[in-house]
Amino acid sequence: MNSLQLPTCARSAASNVKYAVLVVLCLVWLVPISVAQTSDTSEDLNPIIQTPPAVSDASIKSRISAIFDEIESLNRVTVEVNHGVVRLAGEVPSSSAVARAEDLALRVNGVVTVENEIDRSLSVQDSATPFFGDPSGTWGSVVRALPLYGIALGVFLTIALIGHLVASWRSFWRWILPNPFLVELVSGAFRIVLLLVALVVAMSILGATTVMGTILGGAGVIGLAIGISVRDTLENYISSIMLSVRQPFRANEHVLIDEYEGKVMRLTSRATVLMTMDGNHLRIPNSSVFKAVILNYTRNPERRFEFDLGVDAADDPVAAMQLGLDKLKSLRFVLDHPEPEAFIQTVGDSNIILHFMGWVDQAQTNFAKGRGLAIAATKDVLEESGFTLPEPIYRLRFDSGVEDALKSGKPEIGTQQSADVRRPKPHVDTREATDVAADNTLDEKVAAERANNTEDDLLDEQSPVE
Repeated sequence: MNSLQLPTCARSAASNVKYAVLVVLCLVWLVPISVAQTSDTSEDLNPIIQTPPAVSDASIKSRISAIFDEIESLNRVTVEVNHGVVRLAGEVPSSSAVARAEDLALRVNGVVTVENEIDRSLSVQDSATPFFGDPSGTWGSVVRALPLYGIALGVFLTIALIGHLVASWRSFWRWILPNPFLVELVSGAFRIVLLLVALVVAMSILGATTVMGTILGGAGVIGLAIGISVRDTLENYISSIMLSVRQPFRANEHVLIDEYEGKVMRLTSRATVLMTMDGNHLRIPNSSVFKAVILNYTRNPERRFEFDLGVDAADDPVAAMQLGLDKLKSLRFVLDHPEPEAFIQTVGDSNIILHFMGWVDQAQTNFAKGRGLAIAATKDVLEESGFTLPEPIYRLRFDSGVEDALKSGKPEIGTQQSADVRRPKPHVDTREATDVAADNTLDEKVAAERANNTEDDLLDEQSPVE
């Protein structure tokens, strides 16, 4: 039984080996085939891209020319094509048409680049056509457009008339703006604004908004150039506005503007007019007045005067000050409040300088006269009380010959010259000289000038005062 089984097992093993060899051979044969099929499949999934056939120059030219023929502004443009390069020539009515032609040519299939040699036409007909239409149109189209032009003109005149009437309504503007200068400024600006609005509306009705934009843009540039060239005039105008709104002075007030002194006559849109203390007219540009240092003497009627007097160094300066103060207090035009004052200013080589101060009411007293009479009265009371108002002392040195000659002279001459001989006061009527009433001469002149003046005055009692 065992002898029969052994050969059977050997045969089975041999068969298995044969089958294994056959499987390996099949696999070796099938791998290249599979790889080849995979490669073929990959090639099918990614096919080679083919370049479309080139567009001929003739077709490109024909296409561009056909497009330009359909556009009125481009129908005179010539087209040349060579190897996809398009060359444009001719004339068009505007710069925008030049750019439009190039853009359209670049969008055509097959165009490599565009050489733009188009020129803008400078003829009147071509330039005016976009704005006013084709002048070659028939009279029928003109007649049909007349109602539209009439409507635009009517709207323009209506709005402009309304602006003019409202701007001329003075009572309304004075109710809103009490300052007369601002009334003129705002009403004039309102009239101009309404006129521009009327023009814009009329051009919109006609469909010429592009023209309006061009006009306004040009006007803006021109306005800027004019503003730069008339800068000083504009500065003066703005200063006039500021002075009229916040007035630093009233009419007939006594002012000092920098180094210019006088009575205020009027404030115009260009200058401030003063009447100087000698009766002359003085015009100061408002730009200078606005930036100037202004001293107003009228705003506070109380004004202080000052003067110096010297006494001998050997005198009592305190007693001299008291005598001077008592004298100032006794003067009827010197105010009691504030009280007069005095102090020692300085000690000189031969005298002591005393400084006196007092106050007067400018509405009642002539300042210059009052100060002069106060000086004279104080000087007299000091001299009458024995105080010496010395002259400057100078020490002279002579050579021996001159000194001997002076010593040999008569001593009585020198004694006579050095004697203190008080001259008697003349007996004259001094009432006019001592009259310190306020001088109203300039006030009367200013009032007369203002009454007869036809020039606009921006000074207003209702306006605030700085």
